Amino acid sequence: MHRRTRSTLLIVAAVLALLALAIFLRSKAPPEAARLLPESDGILYVDLRPIHTFFRKELAPPERVPEYQQFVDATGIDWERDLDQVAIALHRMPDPNGPNGPVAYSLVMVGRLTGKKLNSWLETHATDRESYAGKTIYSVPSQNRTVRVAQIGYDMMAVSNAPTPEQIHSIIDRHRSAALPFAGSSLLERHYHDVPLLSLAWGVGQIGLPFSESGSIRIFGFSLPLEPDSTIVASVAPALPVPGSLGALRVKVEEIAPSDDTAASQAANLATLVTLARGYTAPLGDNAANNGLKALLKTAEVTQHHERVVITATLPAGFLAKLIAGEATSSGATPQASQ
Repeated sequence: MHRRTRSTLLIVAAVLALLALAIFLRSKAPPEAARLLPESDGILYVDLRPIHTFFRKELAPPERVPEYQQFVDATGIDWERDLDQVAIALHRMPDPNGPNGPVAYSLVMVGRLTGKKLNSWLETHATDRESYAGKTIYSVPSQNRTVRVAQIGYDMMAVSNAPTPEQIHSIIDRHRSAALPFAGSSLLERHYHDVPLLSLAWGVGQIGLPFSESGSIRIFGFSLPLEPDSTIVASVAPALPVPGSLGALRVKVEEIAPSDDTAASQAANLATLVTLARGYTAPLGDNAANNGLKALLKTAEVTQHHERVVITATLPAGFLAKLIAGEATSSGATPQASQ
């Protein structure tokens, strides 16, 4: 009896150890939405669930333009309320002046987004349909492009405006093997380990592509001394855990330069730009967006670690709450319909 009890305890201990290992590995794995993305030049990911949890009172529905209200009524989907996570793959187009523009996107969206009403809307607006691996892919025209949409799970949608269906096919294929915690694109495999744990939003790869203008990256009106095709790892994560709130937010951006010397030059240029930006923003008016930008610049630090240039900054705890409250009460906050 004693031997049998010991064997049972050993089996239970082994099962618990395997379960703990599985939970640990899952915690280190990229989010499922990001793992489903196809091969790309850059990846962006945002988790909106903390905003829904901690700022629910501030999320009063803004005034909607008629077109967007018609979309909400027809589909039952309100992006501000129902979207929990979004992962975006950026695809550089070979001809930036071509009909598809400089960048195409493939998205995986998670939330209360699927259902019969959305299917009916897609059936009405689609100009073409394709059956692939048991899923229906709808082709919807939008701004001189074809946007392909597929419901791939009970809470998951795939969208792509790439010129060919290859990208959305890849998302559907990956969805069938999504249980593998470390599956995903080669870009995710190379750089996700650089993303800080518990990040609410992050990007890896050539994430400067959407912000590039005339060969430079522009953010908040400032031209950054970075190339659009620079390999960058950026993240926003809680800096000071506070029970029941998000606390302060830690912003971190790393550029992986081709050499140590290039990194040193980039770091010096960025440090100069931060100093200039502090002076430029000092006279700005008192509102949530301006105050948040000033706080970000005030705490910004630029350092160099071999071939990596690292920029870190901290946003105050109340910034998001004030910003969301300001947007919710602003008459100009009118989300546009998305197709």
